Amino acid sequence: MLSRLEMLSDEARRTLLVASAGARPTLALLHAAGRDNAESETAQAAALGLLATEPEGPAVRFAHPLISAALYAEAPAQERRAAHAALSTAAFDPIERARHLALAASGADPRVAAQLAEAAAQARDRGAPSVAASLGLLAARHTPGDGVPGPDERRLQAAEDAITAGEVDLARDIAREVLTRATVPADRVRAWMVVIESAGHALGDVDAVFPQALADAGDDPRLLALVHYQLAWRGLVVQGDFAQGREEAAHAAQLAARAGDRRTEILALAFQAQAEALMGHAEAPATIKRALREPQDPQVACHHNGPGLARFRWLLMSDQLAEARTTVTALLREVRRRGMVESEVHFLRLLAETELRSGHCGRALDLARESLRMARDTGIGTVASALLTSFAEASGGDVDRALALAREALEHAEEDGDQMYVSRALAALGHAQFVAGDAPGTVRSLRRVRELEQGLGITDPARGRWHGDLAEALVQVGEVAEAQDVIDVTREQALRLGRESVLAVVDRAEALVRARRGQHDAALGQLTSAQDRLGKLGYGLEEARAAFALAALRTRRPGPTSYDEAARLFRRCRALPWLRQAEATAVAQPPEPVVSPTPTLDALDGLASMERQVAALVMEGATNREIAGRLFISVKTVEATLTRVYRKLGIRSRVDIVRLAAGRRTK
Repeated sequence: MLSRLEMLSDEARRTLLVASAGARPTLALLHAAGRDNAESETAQAAALGLLATEPEGPAVRFAHPLISAALYAEAPAQERRAAHAALSTAAFDPIERARHLALAASGADPRVAAQLAEAAAQARDRGAPSVAASLGLLAARHTPGDGVPGPDERRLQAAEDAITAGEVDLARDIAREVLTRATVPADRVRAWMVVIESAGHALGDVDAVFPQALADAGDDPRLLALVHYQLAWRGLVVQGDFAQGREEAAHAAQLAARAGDRRTEILALAFQAQAEALMGHAEAPATIKRALREPQDPQVACHHNGPGLARFRWLLMSDQLAEARTTVTALLREVRRRGMVESEVHFLRLLAETELRSGHCGRALDLARESLRMARDTGIGTVASALLTSFAEASGGDVDRALALAREALEHAEEDGDQMYVSRALAALGHAQFVAGDAPGTVRSLRRVRELEQGLGITDPARGRWHGDLAEALVQVGEVAEAQDVIDVTREQALRLGRESVLAVVDRAEALVRARRGQHDAALGQLTSAQDRLGKLGYGLEEARAAFALAALRTRRPGPTSYDEAARLFRRCRALPWLRQAEATAVAQPPEPVVSPTPTLDALDGLASMERQVAALVMEGATNREIAGRLFISVKTVEATLTRVYRKLGIRSRVDIVRLAAGRRTK
């Protein structure tokens, strides 16, 4: 390649050097950069095989990336700077012009530094924080030591942009470098905040930072507000104390308000609101309103620890699923526009949780898996994404995968010493164990969750929603008294906070307790009511679980025992593990008692043509949706047709049609 480059004329070589320095070189860009004979010089390069010859519109494209790299590497530094200087005026994009200006300059230059800082701000606004970080570092390099803002201030802005972009290692390195020489308290505290934020949930690893940050903050309320906000997180993550976290956050909000730092005040109020919501504190709605009050910082408003999240959590816990989905979808759209990677991982996960609550298990699984992929690629929020994906796998995917993810999340949370996430990972593990049919394992895991949440001060059962699983598993292992205690405590908390869906779930669990005690009529009534309420509230999967429990309870008494309703609801939710359970249980049941004479094959002759076709497809094992597709009719038409078939044949369900098919095969 170098030999071929030597065959170019000097002018052609300079033209190609400008092209290699440009991000998206075109003939128009080369002309604007002063290369007047760009057409003939690029034609010469193409004839030597250095440029692509196939038509690419106005673009100038090298035949191989190594040609561009070799050309640029071999060029003298002076020629490279000249190429960048030409492009600093020729490039169409202001960010690109600023980058070339920096590469053309040498040494401190306040004009260049200011232009780079402006370009970094534009990149930030465009949603390109990674580009903003690199431009900010270039701006710092060209900022004079006595400049205002100074070079360290610009480095710290670059570090904060790097955190937004998910480049936490770069951010931490920048902050540590600043701390080796910074003497200004504001710069030092700001650097300590970057070190703390880059630690993620492993705040125990940076425990020694907090006293140093407090010492640097002195008595400055603005700096103290920053430190106390991070101390709120430490109280929650390291010490597992919501009360302490709430107290620190409230103190941080007061300090920030006194200093006129609305950004930190909003973050502290958002934290305080979430802590109050989990504690079942009556002040939570008022604190959320204070956090959402104007003025707002656009960057904080959509941040994953901002007031938008606090409002979303409140909506989700208050059974306002549709509004919660709208809120988190808007937040996700905005953070994607801004390039806020950590917030995107977070809001993907929260949207998945919303879909899971709504019974859209397939959609929830897709979103959870996407969040987990992003988390692992960036090293951000892996524990939270793993445990949410565990819930989604247990509801709509693979139960073994759900168990593995929950155990992975638990292991990492225990390593980080994060008691809140230990509790949440155990809740995910307990749920996966419940779906897998491991009632003793469920009890062991969820008993630990109950103990941990009591210690943490979490009293709102709408946050974790593990209570129904624990109560039902306790019934299965014969611990009926303990199950009733879980139900009573949970009901008291849910009644105080108005958590209707939690009340319906514990009613479902209590029906099983009553059935175990022989109170079958009361149990049937309570289950039927719970199913109806869960359906009206929009909790599709919980509604299907109630239908499943109802079918199981009816097998103990004369009357209809069909699992069709539960299977239909599980299928609608795409809750595959639950659907497999319902189908397996239905097959394992003994023949149902019949009131009317058993239908014969001859009875099929009395059906209308469409009714015979639908019945025949049911005999083959087709679902209603499959039947609709094959006969080119709607699912509702299939359901109505089946109702007529049942009535004419004197049967109650598709199971009886399958029995007819079995009788036909034996004859």
